[in-house]
Amino acid sequence: MRAQHAVLASVALLSCVALIPSAQSAEGSGARNPTPVKITRFFTGPDGLTHAEEIDVKFAPGGGAYDLLKNSGAQIRRTPPGRENGYHTASRRQYVITLSGHAELVLSGGETIKVGPGSIELAEDLTGKGHITRTVGTEDRIAILIPVSDGK
Repeated sequence: MRAQHAVLASVALLSCVALIPSAQSAEGSGARNPTPVKITRFFTGPDGLTHAEEIDVKFAPGGGAYDLLKNSGAQIRRTPPGRENGYHTASRRQYVITLSGHAELVLSGGETIKVGPGSIELAEDLTGKGHITRTVGTEDRIAILIPVSDGK
């Protein structure tokens, strides 16, 4: 069982690396306008509602690495088109990286965030009303979920 978890975690982390090459290669090729990489963080505000903010991933000139929060393990999740998970909070602090397919995240304040291949979210709305996750389009959504360790 541990071997399966280790293999799954390795595959997930390697898949994450596959998401960033286009941004890094654009920077490394001397491009003037490298593709921006953003993380959408959603969290519970003092009003008990889920809010969102964009985090710009900053790379050193010419490329480099951006350190995510400490994490442990990973999952790959498949959800079919049309599936809707009504209002819920995140089960834990985690990154959610969409590899394929599309979804809509409806925040408790009414804002809708559209996600698709390459979208990175940091789910931190552990309390309050939460959010709705809806798989849209005609294909399954495949996402990697990476739990964030408590040690930040």
